Amino acid sequence: MSSTKKVAVIVGSLRAESKTRALAKAIIAEAPAGLEFEFAEIGDLALYNEDLETDTPPAPWTRFRNQIGDVDAVLFVTPEYNRSVPAALKNAIDVGSRPYGKAVFSGKPAAVVTASPGGVGGFGANHHLRQSLVFLDMPVLQQPEAYIGGLWEMFDDEGNVKSEGTRKFLGSIATAFAALIAKNA
Repeated sequence: MSSTKKVAVIVGSLRAESKTRALAKAIIAEAPAGLEFEFAEIGDLALYNEDLETDTPPAPWTRFRNQIGDVDAVLFVTPEYNRSVPAALKNAIDVGSRPYGKAVFSGKPAAVVTASPGGVGGFGANHHLRQSLVFLDMPVLQQPEAYIGGLWEMFDDEGNVKSEGTRKFLGSIATAFAALIAKNA
């Protein structure tokens, strides 16, 4: 049995080169050994509609559910849209939480990192997302809280985090998350 823990990374921004995706990669780069990360893409998930919940649900739903079902934990990294989570992320949560009683998220440790170009760092999105994760019975990393402000100025032209202090903070998030995953293994 491997001691490596698999972590799905769900990014709330759909742009392939989004700053939020860059932030997720920066967190991964600072993670301690023993965690294996894989991005769980959400852009192709049809809007959740119970009428599509048949013996053959949409293939992207099945792919997503299987991927999340096969990991040990989930790292959510998202921008804030209108003081909440982007619609694509909420939809992914709905797809993964259905059919009722078969949620693929149940019991998996989670970390929530939110970001914005402004100073608030996605506070509203962070707390809205946490409400859903509590309902899904996911133990959520409490400290350090991760509201990342100034996202658009965080990276240099090569995509590296400019500030050593920020890089260390991202490492502290990854390290604390690794401890939560180990505690809930």
